[in-house]
Amino acid sequence: MQKIRLTKHFSFEAAHALHNYDGKCSRLHGHSYQLFVTVIGTPDSNPDSPKCGMVMDFGLLKRIVNEEIIDKFDHSVVLNEKSAFHPCSDSQMFSNVIVVPFQPTCENMLIHFASKITPRLPEGVALWKLKLYETADSYAEWCREDNLPLQD
Repeated sequence: MQKIRLTKHFSFEAAHALHNYDGKCSRLHGHSYQLFVTVIGTPDSNPDSPKCGMVMDFGLLKRIVNEEIIDKFDHSVVLNEKSAFHPCSDSQMFSNVIVVPFQPTCENMLIHFASKITPRLPEGVALWKLKLYETADSYAEWCREDNLPLQD
């Protein structure tokens, strides 16, 4: 059976600061992120299935990514747990601060996103690639083939 890749595009707004960084990104700043999620699988070949011809329903992929990534990160501030920033109250103003155990770079966010999306995919469907644009001309990619164990 032939493998097919599906890609869904998402966007979200978020701010971050890089802890102890030696450049401008150490200051709190925001981005209009563009996330492309690609999965791979074999289309359903059961002619009696309502999903015949589909690797997976785009709606299901949208729901997974929205629940795991977009709903949490959109309009948030993402900070390394080592950051000295501490919200001064539990007010609604600070309810969108996400503290992560890593430097919130584009690269590390992709690794985190992959770990959240992968276990939610249906059987027979694998995460193939994530591409995250931080700016209109700068992005990072996570690729499944780069993260598979090396063969002897």
